[in-house]
Amino acid sequence: MLSRLTRPRFLAVCGLPVVALLATAVFAPLPFSVAQPGLTADVLGENRGTEVITVSGAPTQETSGQLRMTTIEATGPDASIHLGDLLGSWFDTGRAVMPRDAVYPSGDDLGEIEEYNREQMKESQDSATTAALGYLHLDDEDVDVRLRLEDVGGPSAGLLFSLGIVDKLGAGDLTGGKVIAGTGTITDGGRVGAVGGVPLKTQAARRDGATVFLVPKAECSDARAELPKGLRLIPVTNLEGAVDSLKALESGKGGVPAC
Repeated sequence: MLSRLTRPRFLAVCGLPVVALLATAVFAPLPFSVAQPGLTADVLGENRGTEVITVSGAPTQETSGQLRMTTIEATGPDASIHLGDLLGSWFDTGRAVMPRDAVYPSGDDLGEIEEYNREQMKESQDSATTAALGYLHLDDEDVDVRLRLEDVGGPSAGLLFSLGIVDKLGAGDLTGGKVIAGTGTITDGGRVGAVGGVPLKTQAARRDGATVFLVPKAECSDARAELPKGLRLIPVTNLEGAVDSLKALESGKGGVPAC
């Protein structure tokens, strides 16, 4: 037997699923990570008491400034991120909401993620060394380059590693005493690739004293979106262009590209 519902009762009954859905959206974990500016490290100096770049088999030069690689820090793969966390982060320029798969592409197992990041860092270091020695026309069988950077994974420090090697082995001073930061992957042939998280990395760079930031050209618009005051962007597509830009910046001769 069917009975007729009054309008208030009808609305109340129909509203129950809506309330349930809203409650699920608010309290259910979502597939996102919240990121913020991370550490930076001067590849020309020491990190945790250990020289980041050491070279044997070729003469090196003293360097005056800093070349700081940049990172982001993100919530862990097993962290429960809810709607309230996302809403708060969307309105905070010091944090960013990113798909979890973009931050942790290898899955949710912490051990697997750490191993993946270590492998990415090792490949990045090898490519950075090959690119730098190739740029300098040095034989990798005679020159031994060691790169050590603890507690950092992934490939995004490749460009800065290469520049650090060039600065230590090349003629001239790339930084001119400045604090220069940046990000970007690098191939054996010296091509610079995009990395993600650039707005947060520019904040980390400026926080730690950088006045110049080298950014993959493809990410110029992202870098400009929330650029900290006092930080100059220089777009790069390859190692040679990055070196030329820094030399022009130091000498005041020649054009320096801008985003």
